[in-house]
Amino acid sequence: MLTDDFGRDVTGVRISLTDRCNFDCVYCHNEGLGDTRGPMDPQDDEMSADDVVRFLEVVEEFGVRKVKFTGGEPMLRGDLEEIIERTPDSMETSLTTNGTFLPGRAADLKAAGLERVNVSQDALDPEAFAEITKSGAYDRVMEGVDAALDAGLDPVKLNMVVFEHTAGYVEGMVDHVAENDGLQLQLIEYMPELTGKPEWSIDIQRVHDWLADIADRVEHREMHDRKRYFVGGGMVEIVDPVGNENFCANCHRVRVTHEGYLKGCLNRNDDLRPMGDMTRAEIRETFHEVVEKRVPYYGEYLVRDEQNEWVLNEKYLHA
Repeated sequence: MLTDDFGRDVTGVRISLTDRCNFDCVYCHNEGLGDTRGPMDPQDDEMSADDVVRFLEVVEEFGVRKVKFTGGEPMLRGDLEEIIERTPDSMETSLTTNGTFLPGRAADLKAAGLERVNVSQDALDPEAFAEITKSGAYDRVMEGVDAALDAGLDPVKLNMVVFEHTAGYVEGMVDHVAENDGLQLQLIEYMPELTGKPEWSIDIQRVHDWLADIADRVEHREMHDRKRYFVGGGMVEIVDPVGNENFCANCHRVRVTHEGYLKGCLNRNDDLRPMGDMTRAEIRETFHEVVEKRVPYYGEYLVRDEQNEWVLNEKYLHA
């Protein structure tokens, strides 16, 4: 297992299989790359199934035991089932999707080896959903969640980005997972540093405080310094990375872009390392290099100045 200079083991990878998407969510940052979505047809710059599997077989040698497939919308890949089936058996395999293609494919994904699925869902009202996602696929997403549960991909995590547009829907979503077996809720703090529009941010601590008041039980996870709130029959977890040094200090994941670039930090694009047409030996070397140069974003790459504002650490100005 590889460990960076800050004592963080790399135990998981997150692989974007495409930047194509059938939604146009107003908060999308496309794995930190910005809004680069192009035509909906398969693109030549996307990693092939062979590329993905070769990379996974290499990082398996270094103790990587978790892989999450993302996009864009990863289910736009017709070979997704093949990729999952060819993923090393030692790896826990999960998927983040908008859910529209789960009906008709969830059972095949489960049979291929998929263990968990996260479905993006920011509202329970079709009109509100359409406003946020620029999609009329609300009913299809609800069918997709049911299909995932029926296929045994439970618990299904619903991903909800919390910002000005969705804050009023949080209570209803908490009630939804509390009342429906097999569902969990992941409230994800809006990241203005990746998407712009800082005026859309809300104070995520207010959500923590509200959940603490209504929860039957609160559990603290060492990973990312996260809290889980158990409300009725449901579990709600908050992912709050913005300005969170503890979150960064507990990051154990390396990312891969759809074009095959290794990425040590979600918030940075100045640390990309290409893997195109590389041999296994070259991928090993590049993976070593990316892990070696990983640094916590908050508290190291960015530090507090005298006005308590986050500024770039001078030692990385010319890195």
